[in-house]
Amino acid sequence: MNLYETIYIIKPDVEEEAIKALVEKFKALIEENGEIDTIDEWGKRKLAYLIEDYAEGYYVYMKYKAESHVPKELDRVFGITEDIIRHLIVKLEK
Repeated sequence: MNLYETIYIIKPDVEEEAIKALVEKFKALIEENGEIDTIDEWGKRKLAYLIEDYAEGYYVYMKYKAESHVPKELDRVFGITEDIIRHLIVKLEK
């Protein structure tokens, strides 16, 4: 298993319950073929520049160990989830 870090930004106008549902959705996706070390919800923060006309977003940070196909699937799901405005997945060296 490899070690990964992921940060994703949820649109700021998403309701609190929907945010929790999204965090759980991505958490479950990772736990199918990996294990989560850390999930930090950083909350709403100002963006460095406008993204899709949004000046702020709800940040979530995850650190996890997973098989190599998990980040690819996570990337695909982030791409088709309307409430995600940006994401970044990084493989860490052990």
